[in-house]
Amino acid sequence: MTASKHIYYVIFIVLFFTACKERREDKEFPFLEYTITDIHKGYKQKDFTCVSVVKAYINRIHNLDNNINSITTINPKALEIAAALDKEYLETGILRPLHGVPIIVKDNINTVGMPTTAGAIALENFVPEQDAFIIEKLVKAGAILLAKSNMAEWAFSPMHTESSTAGTTKNPYNTAYVPAGSSGGTAASVAANFAIIGLGTDTGNSIRGPSSHCALVGFRTTIGLVSRSAIVPLYLRNDVVGPMGRTVEDATKLLEIMAAYDPKDSITIRSKGKIPRNYRQYLTKYGLEKAKIGVLRTLGNGTIDPEIDELFNKALFDLNAMGATVIDSIEIPDFNELKKDQWCATFSKDLEGFLNEFVKNDTIKTINDVIRIGSKSKFAEERLKRNAANTGRWGNSNIPCLNAYTDSRRVAFRNAIENMMDSLKLDAIVYPSWNNIPAKINLFSEEYKGDNNQIISPHTGQPAFTVPMGYTRNNLPVGIQFLGRMYAEPTLIKLSYAYEQGTKHRKSPDL
Repeated sequence: MTASKHIYYVIFIVLFFTACKERREDKEFPFLEYTITDIHKGYKQKDFTCVSVVKAYINRIHNLDNNINSITTINPKALEIAAALDKEYLETGILRPLHGVPIIVKDNINTVGMPTTAGAIALENFVPEQDAFIIEKLVKAGAILLAKSNMAEWAFSPMHTESSTAGTTKNPYNTAYVPAGSSGGTAASVAANFAIIGLGTDTGNSIRGPSSHCALVGFRTTIGLVSRSAIVPLYLRNDVVGPMGRTVEDATKLLEIMAAYDPKDSITIRSKGKIPRNYRQYLTKYGLEKAKIGVLRTLGNGTIDPEIDELFNKALFDLNAMGATVIDSIEIPDFNELKKDQWCATFSKDLEGFLNEFVKNDTIKTINDVIRIGSKSKFAEERLKRNAANTGRWGNSNIPCLNAYTDSRRVAFRNAIENMMDSLKLDAIVYPSWNNIPAKINLFSEEYKGDNNQIISPHTGQPAFTVPMGYTRNNLPVGIQFLGRMYAEPTLIKLSYAYEQGTKHRKSPDL
């Protein structure tokens, strides 16, 4: 055997046994696709402890995350917290709602003891002194903050997940492709079973796009339902935070804990009187019976990948088979005109507010300070400069940029949609979360197309949930999206849960 052939042979053997080891670790992982219910059942039956669960997930991250690069920081106190929860359960016999549930948190949400970097060099040493409001509520409910996840730097990119602090995250279903952005780290890590569930933020796409790309459920909730305080903003007028999970039930349980009025986020006063006693009551497998669903086929640029079109039509057939009346090809009056001039460049003001309230560093007070410090990402660097140079509404600076309840353009857009829904007595509108398959990592800007998430709900404030719809070529997941009226989360939970339970499209990636 020649020297060169010997080298290739050794490389082949190493790669072969590495692959075998990873497949074995994946199959032997005891908590694969576990839900909150499964974890709590195991605690009650004393099959395992919070400590053993946390150890298993941390080991899985160490063994497999090098393939996808989704995690930035593992909580150094995770095992200590788990031990305290085990002691509490031993003494009380009571499990809190999220007792011992490992959660992944996007790296733009303030967490005590772990950096909150938003993927940027300017914040790489920022460790918050206090948890964000939603984190406080999750911790009080017994959740274990297991790790922080990578994100598109400053949440700028819906296309891909690349940061200066952690690099590029890959899609666990096919590592040649993107997991979308900006919450791609949360999506990839939860899809890969590195925790039970995760948190993302969504300004235009960033919960639903990555969830769709990674066979997850993703909830973009009504603006005003969940607090955004102590979260690094992109455009605060559009930002929401929400669950990204493997099941509708798990996402619903997380939402139930987070939905609340927060004095530090004034928009949440709008939710008073609109939050039900619990959201779990709407988890019914017959939730599609007698529902009326409209199909919006003219959302994006009019083109759709043939495989996704086939899957979407199959989804419509399934909705009908499960008891829904499906009204195809609905039209929203003046849709093309109403969707124009909706975006506003508020990043500079919103970011500077966050820096001054939380970071409190004299050398990092303005967007120009951030630009001076620099970025490893050319994409992020360009977006920083563009945002620094612009304020007000893109396309029409004469119209004031206000919130979803007072902005004339946003209210008109929402009224047109909800009036149409009322006229047809629709419970929800559906469309593919993306019209095209994920882009290749090395061609993300050229192949980025089909993103349906940016067009309606970020501007109108309406809730929109994505649920797995199937897989296309190269094992790439796609999602169907349910859009509802303001504060219609109960309806969307019923519909999306019934669809999920009737189709069971979710499957684990082969790591």
